[in-house]
Amino acid sequence: MNWAFEINLKNRNILHSLLENLSLEQLNQKPKGFNNTIIWNIAHTIVTQQLLVYKLSGLPSVLTDEMIEMYRKGTKTERDITQVEVDEIKGFLFSTITKTQEDYNNNIFKTYTEYTVSTKSTLTNVEEAIAFNNFHEGIHLGYILALKRAL
Repeated sequence: MNWAFEINLKNRNILHSLLENLSLEQLNQKPKGFNNTIIWNIAHTIVTQQLLVYKLSGLPSVLTDEMIEMYRKGTKTERDITQVEVDEIKGFLFSTITKTQEDYNNNIFKTYTEYTVSTKSTLTNVEEAIAFNNFHEGIHLGYILALKRAL
C-alpha cells in the first residue's frame, strides 16, 4: 500500500504547486465551457478521499460537514472562496494523506460499506477505496490542467 500512498502524495504535490502559483482570482475563475473552478476540483479531491476511505469505513472525517457538503460529488462551484479557505484546503492536501497512511498502518480500517462508483466498479474494502481514489484524483488533475490552460 505504500506505493498507492506515494502516488497520492505525488498528485497532491502537483495540486499544492498550483495553489502556490495561481492567484486567488485564477483559482476562483470558471472559464467558459467549464462547470467548476480549479479550487473546487482540488477541494473535491480532498473531500472524496475522506468519504471513500473514512466515511465508508464507518470512521469520522477530519473535515467539517460544511466542507463536505460544499465539495462532495454532485456539487458545483457556488461562490468564490477566500484566501483563508484556500489556506485551509492547502493544509488538508497532505495532512489527510499522512493521517490515512498512519491509520492504515495502525489497522484502524476494520469494516467497509460497499459502494459503487460512477465507473460502475464496486469498492468492497479500504484498499480498493485507496486505489480508486488515486484514479479519481488523476481524472480531476487532468480537468484542473485543462482549466488552467483555459484561464
